[in-house]
Amino acid sequence: MIRTMYPIQKPSRSEFVPIRHLSYHVMQWGTPSPDKTPLVMVHGWMDVAASFQFVIDALKDDHWVIAPDWRGFGLTDTSNTDNFWFPDYLADLDQLLDHFVGEQQINLLGHSMGGHVATMYAGIRPQRIQKLINLEGFGMPATRPAQAPGRLAKWMDELKAMQRGEINLKSYPNLEAVAQRLIKNNPRLGSDKGHWLAQHWARANDQGEWRILGHAAHKVVNAQLFKTDETQAIYERITAPTLCVVARDDSMSQWWRESYTLDEFMQRIAAVPNITHAVIEDAGHMLHHDQPEQLAKLIENFLSL
Repeated sequence: MIRTMYPIQKPSRSEFVPIRHLSYHVMQWGTPSPDKTPLVMVHGWMDVAASFQFVIDALKDDHWVIAPDWRGFGLTDTSNTDNFWFPDYLADLDQLLDHFVGEQQINLLGHSMGGHVATMYAGIRPQRIQKLINLEGFGMPATRPAQAPGRLAKWMDELKAMQRGEINLKSYPNLEAVAQRLIKNNPRLGSDKGHWLAQHWARANDQGEWRILGHAAHKVVNAQLFKTDETQAIYERITAPTLCVVARDDSMSQWWRESYTLDEFMQRIAAVPNITHAVIEDAGHMLHHDQPEQLAKLIENFLSL
């Protein structure tokens, strides 16, 4: 069966950059210019930079967009890793900005895990951020010190499970199966977008199986507890005008039930001094796939203020 493939409007270009002993894959769109503020987009967990293609196509202006594949995702490989540490994303972003823009300020947008990274970075390096856009970057549920022994024990157990090959990512017999998985995960994702995205989300191995471009070690629990008091202190240092965007569908209630709610996140993010809120209608967590035109309009209106 011949599938209709999503027709991209704005072609990207790829570059591999040496960052912290890794070959970092970075995609770019638009025309670099010292007269325009770069728009840096960082993706979420088990996603890739190419995921922003739909919303970039919907942008009216010629933005210089820089979007990396985080370590262990997409084409940025970390084959010898058995777990990942959150501060590494912050340090990677810091050195990526050094490479691409030097001291120039940026507009920073992040989705999901990337949204949390972006928001933390904006409080750690406030002088580098002109405007900040958080797309469902919720962070994690609050923790208690008493959870530390159990968390560390679980982390060590899962490292052993990784070594035994018990923690892995599912493989697929063909690209069609990858596309159907994406569409099943998100029923709003049209067939054309699902099939286009599948070729960036997975690659065939030597055995002909299609494997997700994500490292299985991302499934190992984080050894560090999520500390909301530290997060709040960082949020309070953000100086950039900030746009916080959520989807009409409440993903939090699906993931965390009562352990972490959307209301709790809104209380946290209220610590950001200059914040505006927006809701994307008829969208779920992958709002940049569900409603790219709505989101693009929000982004450009905010950046033009």
